[in-house]
Amino acid sequence: MQIPAHCELCPRRCGADRTRTRGRCQGGSQVTVARAALHHWEEPCISGSRGSGTVFFSGCSLQCCYCQNWHISSQGFGRPVSIRQLADIFLDLQRQGAHNINLVTPGHWAPWVVEALDQARDRGLTLSIVCNTSSYETVETVELLARHVTVWLADIKYISSRLSGEYSAAPDYFEVAEKAIGRMLQLAGSPVFGPDGILQRGVILRHLALPGALADSKAVLEWMAALPAGSFIPSLMSQYTPFYKAAEHKALGRRISSWEYRQVVNTAVDLGLCQGYMQEKSSAKEEYTPAFDLTGVPESYCE
Repeated sequence: MQIPAHCELCPRRCGADRTRTRGRCQGGSQVTVARAALHHWEEPCISGSRGSGTVFFSGCSLQCCYCQNWHISSQGFGRPVSIRQLADIFLDLQRQGAHNINLVTPGHWAPWVVEALDQARDRGLTLSIVCNTSSYETVETVELLARHVTVWLADIKYISSRLSGEYSAAPDYFEVAEKAIGRMLQLAGSPVFGPDGILQRGVILRHLALPGALADSKAVLEWMAALPAGSFIPSLMSQYTPFYKAAEHKALGRRISSWEYRQVVNTAVDLGLCQGYMQEKSSAKEEYTPAFDLTGVPESYCE
């Protein structure tokens, strides 16, 4: 695998020479993982009864100010692993009984991940691959990951460039995400479930309702409702908790109110976005954030 010497893997296109330094995403030359374990808190068609084999990659191209995973997304916590070791991680999760392999923010590591998945497939990996993404991805990276990814667990965070600029330093978020999600929908096709109810192919579109952003949540839902019927599974999330630098932004210093979330849910129902998931308001709990303690990540590094 050739390490990017002028990195343009993500929409930031920062041009970092990742053979020598880290990009804006915090990614360098060695793929870095913070946790690899069975995870039970995704949508039921992802986690199932045994859990999703979830690999949390360090760094992130978006780095939202309220990120619940900020220790790994913005501070780069994790341990470097070789491509062979990453393939070992995937195979170990399969041995543990995972329903799938769930890649959390892998876009800025896409070439490393694809090579590891190539190796793992050659060594007996049979599980479907889920990409858990902010959707702030280039179409090229989506297409590269699609060599293995068949399920996209994709955020649609904002329509408003003002909000995405303030909270994620990405005023182009919606423009980028719309193109990336459009390609995901083309590549995956309509949702396909296995006999156990686990999603094998398709797109889940997640929206996290933010405090003080009711108008934007309604705009997001209207955009989702305009997509072809049956082409995706909607998932409305209430779990926002003021992590990281959220308190620096007046509107984000609290959890979403029951009234606000009820308005978002009512809008979704009115728009016909009922064939999916809606979190309970009680899901806004810090204990739902996993411990980033290097669980499942091998200690030694060697190529």
